[in-house]
Amino acid sequence: MLKAAFIQFAPIIGNLNKTISKLELLIEKTGKTNLVVIPELANSGYNFNSKEQAFDLAENINKSQYIEFLEDKCKKFNLFIVSGFNEKEKNQIFNTAVLIGPKGIIGKYRKIHLFMNEKDYFSKGNLGLPVFDIGFCKIGLLICFDWIFPEVWRILALKGADIICHPSNLVLPYAQKAIPIHAMLNKVFIITTNRTGKEGNLTFTGKSIIANPNGEILMSASENEEETAIVKIDPALARNKMMTERNDIFKDRITEDYKEIIN
Repeated sequence: MLKAAFIQFAPIIGNLNKTISKLELLIEKTGKTNLVVIPELANSGYNFNSKEQAFDLAENINKSQYIEFLEDKCKKFNLFIVSGFNEKEKNQIFNTAVLIGPKGIIGKYRKIHLFMNEKDYFSKGNLGLPVFDIGFCKIGLLICFDWIFPEVWRILALKGADIICHPSNLVLPYAQKAIPIHAMLNKVFIITTNRTGKEGNLTFTGKSIIANPNGEILMSASENEEETAIVKIDPALARNKMMTERNDIFKDRITEDYKEIIN
């Protein structure tokens, strides 16, 4: 068994120090867990007024005040954190999810399905769909708008992910309904951590959620409040892909009949 948590909060766009101050208190509340998930683009905020602002608020992952803060927390509490991150690399920026542990950065995923104005700021992700083995479980990473594409959830499950961590800045009011379905269809745990509050003309929908491989909601958050939640989960449940005594959801796939979905 492990303890997993989400931190639902509102980053302060353009003010990293205030954002870190808010997270300091929230991480303290979840410090005795094994895995914590923080929303999308938590180091910068989301609703930029220009490409220049988005770029100015991005950080290099190896020279980041925000990443150093998370590394300190992981080391202090012996935990793993997944966080959204506005990542700068040379003249490009990526909407990234980074996985950090007690010994530092483990890996990252760069968002491949860009939503609305993200297409004006970010480059499409170029790291594929990685799964990371952290010892007691395997973790896959997705970000926000990836929720609507069933292919990416299935790929991570096929690669052995027990838990899919899904930092988000969801604005569509129905998106969270898909999370238990993806969990059930792929028999994995999913932690979707959404943010709250408003930025400009956008209102974020909160309702962070943790779902199990049966599609059951283990924990959900409010729409408007900043809050944390901790649940106990058994990653081994995600390794049993049997739906009945004669049906394995992966072994029963007939891949030669799925060719029409390609392109």
